[in-house]
Amino acid sequence: MLNRRTLRIKIMQSIFAYEQCKEADYELAIDHIEEFFQPDLNSMKIQDKELLKGQRAVAIKEFEKRFKGQAVKENPDPRIAQAVEEALSLEAAYLKKDFDYFRKNSISDVEKINTFYFAVLNLIPALATVAATDKKVSAKNLISNPIVEALRDHAQLKRETLRAGSNWDERMELVRGWFRDCVRGDKEFQQYCESLSPTLETHHAFVKHLIRKIILGPTLINSHFEEWDLRWSEDHDIVKSLAEKTLKSFDEKTKAIEIQKLSLEWDDDKDFIERLFSGAVRLDPRYHELIASNTKNWEVDRLPLTDRVILQMAIAEMITFQNIPVKVTINEYIELAKHYSTPKSRQFINGILDVIAKELVKEGKIKKSGRGLLDNR
Repeated sequence: MLNRRTLRIKIMQSIFAYEQCKEADYELAIDHIEEFFQPDLNSMKIQDKELLKGQRAVAIKEFEKRFKGQAVKENPDPRIAQAVEEALSLEAAYLKKDFDYFRKNSISDVEKINTFYFAVLNLIPALATVAATDKKVSAKNLISNPIVEALRDHAQLKRETLRAGSNWDERMELVRGWFRDCVRGDKEFQQYCESLSPTLETHHAFVKHLIRKIILGPTLINSHFEEWDLRWSEDHDIVKSLAEKTLKSFDEKTKAIEIQKLSLEWDDDKDFIERLFSGAVRLDPRYHELIASNTKNWEVDRLPLTDRVILQMAIAEMITFQNIPVKVTINEYIELAKHYSTPKSRQFINGILDVIAKELVKEGKIKKSGRGLLDNR
């Protein structure tokens, strides 16, 4: 099941990618100016390369100043003015496109977890189908496993699979290879096949083993999911939890099995993602100055990008979400720093956020309601 930490991780990854794109967008704008003042090889006129070189240098300097928000006098050279305006417009257009993409990507990255969850569930009956045609084993226990049958015939799973594209029908050769290399030689599978009258407990235990040790264990199957999902290191445990809860939901009397919901309050989770992403990316410049003033005169741009993203997200969360205690926010971002940044970042983030939180509370920028929501000690 989803939790807020998972959402924060997804948002952090999207913001990190967005910040890298910002640098690329800036360079594309510079490239536009460079290209603008290249000699026109198709022109019949003699090209003054020194003049073009000088115009290019002036235009780049003016662009850099205006990009930083500095005042610049209107350039009397219309070509320089045109090049700078075009570069600024180009950078802004790229930036908006990237913002929209990564804001949506934060949500789609979470929704993709369902794709892998359904793929794991569908792989269980797919392996049973392959086992039925294998001449080296007698897999009648797996084929008649009531949990396997429930998954194979589950109407909702079929609908969700069609929507998510999590079917193995077009990849059965891959499944056959996995059965041969990962399942057929497995000792527990062999013991399960040899059982003359398997009980529901026996059937249940093997499917649990199949999920934990074979599909999501250190096998070729898990490696395939790693290649399929760039975020598999974070998604793996969520998919495993969803699959195991599905297994536990099997009802012996009705032979029904329940497909789990990734989120019980998806509308609230989407709102959290969108507001936190937008709040962190569009954080008011005065908060960047607040970070800088508390980092021993380090400019914000000189901080490691991961630390900068974590600090921006933490501040955005503290000033945006009234129902999240300051202490919870700080602890969550300390954990992110611990797992995703440098060894010293955890202590650094802890110290900076503690000081910033107190300053924001004092200035009235953090407005929490409810007992304990302001305690960040």
